[in-house]
Amino acid sequence: MAERLGRHAILFHLRSRESVPGISESIVHDHFEAFIVRQDQALGIGTAVGANSWFVYDVDPSPHRGSGRRPDRKAATLLRGKKPYVASIRRTLHALLPKVIAPDLLCVRVDGRVDYQAAVLARALRERVRLIVFPNPKRGPKGTPRSPETKLRDWAMFPVDQLHQLLRHTCSDHKRETISFGRRLESILGRAHLMAVWKNFIKVRSERKRQLMRKTPAMWLGLAEERWRWEWLLSRRLFTGRASVPKSMRKLYEKRWTPGLPALERSHAA
Repeated sequence: MAERLGRHAILFHLRSRESVPGISESIVHDHFEAFIVRQDQALGIGTAVGANSWFVYDVDPSPHRGSGRRPDRKAATLLRGKKPYVASIRRTLHALLPKVIAPDLLCVRVDGRVDYQAAVLARALRERVRLIVFPNPKRGPKGTPRSPETKLRDWAMFPVDQLHQLLRHTCSDHKRETISFGRRLESILGRAHLMAVWKNFIKVRSERKRQLMRKTPAMWLGLAEERWRWEWLLSRRLFTGRASVPKSMRKLYEKRWTPGLPALERSHAA
């Protein structure tokens, strides 16, 4: 059941993104760090969130070698290419660019990670993507007042930071102090997509602020007229053969990111 929910969320998220009439807002992008099985097999989850709507536009995996040191560490890892972060960023940008109303640029707010600069070196991206960089400032001891640079960075990156806080405090395998790591990439990304569709269609942007913030991100973009319920989101079965699924999402849907997994039963997922 959990796997089917994750696969359904992947297709529903793709369909909802295709229904967006056009991207006219800035995109806030950052990677959420997690682990697969153990700490030497790290996973970055690239998240692209609308700066104004707080709509989660994309969720993309970036498996890489973790920083943990173990005596039984093997050479074989889930690393895909020499620069997994660059590849993940490029997949997200290529997925969002067709939705940008030409000839406008896709403005992306990012932190100081150099992988963003490397990702937009390609001509197709360099001419249509503008990076707005907000480096992570050095923070003082706990309780120290925030500097103006810190306040500016926190304001600019808040939409994606809020999503990361929800992931961190909702899923036990993503908490800071835990030993319950996810067992495979496909399951972790399935839960991340399920969180994304919940945040887009069911959760209001803010439970405490004024009425304007009581809309969901989907309502903000005109994709929904009211808050959805889980019954609505799960009421219709979705199929890969009836949608144009990108290569990376199809690979995730068919459980082909992790080597050695049993093949996906077509009778349940065709």
